[in-house]
Amino acid sequence: MYQYIDQDYEGKDFSHADQRDGELIRCTFTRCSFKHTNLQEVSTSSCRFIECDFKGATLNASTHSETAFLNCSFYGANLFVAAFTECKMTGSDFTTAQMDGITIRGGDWSYTNLRNVNLAKQNLRGVRLYEADLNGCSLEKADLRDADLTRTLLGKVKLQGADLRGAVLEGVDMKAMDVKGVRMDALQAVTFLRSFGAKID
Repeated sequence: MYQYIDQDYEGKDFSHADQRDGELIRCTFTRCSFKHTNLQEVSTSSCRFIECDFKGATLNASTHSETAFLNCSFYGANLFVAAFTECKMTGSDFTTAQMDGITIRGGDWSYTNLRNVNLAKQNLRGVRLYEADLNGCSLEKADLRDADLTRTLLGKVKLQGADLRGAVLEGVDMKAMDVKGVRMDALQAVTFLRSFGAKID
């Protein structure tokens, strides 16, 4: 096991390296490449990854606490059973990433590309998903209570059994949602009906 504390890296290439089972504390990585890097069981705390490339990287069973991944690419990365606690993921792209069994505890996932990702049964309570792209996602039985879904793209999303009570749905295209089996609060239900032209007295 290795440990890096208060280290700064810019433009460094970690591609194809074996970086398993390490601990990173308050480190900053700017425009670094982690393509196909083995980061299995890595732990990060209060780190910053800015415009880094994790294409094809192995991050399964990794844990991240109050770490920021800003405008990073996780294209095709393996995030199986990874855990993110109060992390800032703004603008990051998870196209074709393996995210089964992932744990998300709070945090800011605004402007992320989570298209077609499996987030079924996830606890996303209170997570900020402002303008995130969730088109084609599976959110079946997900807990989205009090989440910020402002202007989030929810086309062709599977929501069967999801709980949306208290979630902010401002700017969401309600007509693109299949709400069969979805739990809503009264205000959301009224907004949904009005989107279809109903007049509520």
